[in-house]
Amino acid sequence: MTQKRAAVVGAGPNGLTAAARLARAGWAVTVFEAQPTPGGAARSLPGALGRGTIVDFGAAAHPFGLVSPALRELGFNDWVHAPLPLAHPLEGKPAALLRPGLKETARGLGRDCQRWELIHRPMVEDPERHADNVLRPMAGWPPHPVDLTRFGLRAPWPAKAMSTTVFREEAARVLTLGSAAHALCPPSKPLTASLGVLFNAFGMAGGWPVARGGTQAIIDHLLGRLRAGGGQVICGQPITSMDQLVDAGGRAEWDAVVLDLAPRGVLGIAGLRLPGRVATSLRAWRYGPGVHKVDYRLSAPVPWADPAVGGAGTVHVCGGVDDIELAARQVAAGQLPQRPFVMVCQQAVADPSRGPVLWAYAQVPNGYREAYPGQVTERLEAQIERFAPGFRDVVEARRVSSPAQLAAYDANLVGGDIAAGAMSGLQMLARPRLTAHPYRLADGVYMCSAATPPGGGVHGMGGWNCAGRILGR
Repeated sequence: MTQKRAAVVGAGPNGLTAAARLARAGWAVTVFEAQPTPGGAARSLPGALGRGTIVDFGAAAHPFGLVSPALRELGFNDWVHAPLPLAHPLEGKPAALLRPGLKETARGLGRDCQRWELIHRPMVEDPERHADNVLRPMAGWPPHPVDLTRFGLRAPWPAKAMSTTVFREEAARVLTLGSAAHALCPPSKPLTASLGVLFNAFGMAGGWPVARGGTQAIIDHLLGRLRAGGGQVICGQPITSMDQLVDAGGRAEWDAVVLDLAPRGVLGIAGLRLPGRVATSLRAWRYGPGVHKVDYRLSAPVPWADPAVGGAGTVHVCGGVDDIELAARQVAAGQLPQRPFVMVCQQAVADPSRGPVLWAYAQVPNGYREAYPGQVTERLEAQIERFAPGFRDVVEARRVSSPAQLAAYDANLVGGDIAAGAMSGLQMLARPRLTAHPYRLADGVYMCSAATPPGGGVHGMGGWNCAGRILGR
């Protein structure tokens, strides 16, 4: 029997997961990567802020990675945890804290204790069953329909409406809205409550861990599984045409071509080979807000006003409910907020091998260009300083990545969009188009990037599901 062959374009976590699954099934797999090293937005950069530092280029904390069936099946489990999954500092008040455990978190939420437990208990009690449901295409029969129905009662709500209707105090509200902000769209949009509930539930059930030694560790593991199956990776080879897909032995015949690319990249490579309706859908794809990222080397821990925040792996920095909503609305309108929503990861709290580093980004309009050098960094730091007076005094060095620079490092980050497409409206459910077969583009041509279900994050499920489709599973 002739061995089947697959070409994978893009060595990000989804491309490598698809490649590893196909290789495990006996396929001959070649991965083509434009950058000098594999990993895409999951690469880590040793020494980027001086000797002894490890900086995550893109993704940092991984609540969905921890529950990912793909990473579980492929054997990655080298996770490390901070004492607290998440903190959300508030002005003049104790921070809102997401703790390991449902009851432990609920006890810190005052009058919202019982309601918090009621909303999150199903997901916390069996996170893997819920992950199996949501980390897959929405079309088709779910693996656990009863669980999906229970979750579905919460999912359609806008995060703002749910948080202000269900909860009575600010702490529970900002925990919900802050986690929903990972959708990079206003919390008044439908379906955003689903992300808030899921992120928090997975955090209480298993944490928001980091990969030991950097997110690159996940990539290195996937590379190992791919090579164990006989697959290979060719780096430093940009692909601009399907005709360039030639393996090291000079063979150009493939049973499947898998594109770990955003729709713009897919159209650039395979546009002429796609059915008209597919190409039209990809051209209509909307990209979401961008991020402006700053990595720091610190001389001392961040001086948070509430010391409890220092024990959190992830910190949502913005303020109260109105602050979060205003920042999101301004970004959606193409404006740079005076007080942007800032995501902070304190990986070194969980993993001292990273060195004294801090990871942070501010949400900004897609492709935002600063009015003057340092504009966004200035506002990002002002936000941290607002809740950690003296922060700038402990900063020894910075590494700044604008939306344009992020896109140059990884072409899937169009305009700095870390989800490869807006996570709002129909695009939250139908990625990249409304179809029962979202990974198949044409005969023998498939797509597996974050623009496919289930969307962004380092969980590999876009690649895993895509490979399963190719294998008929």
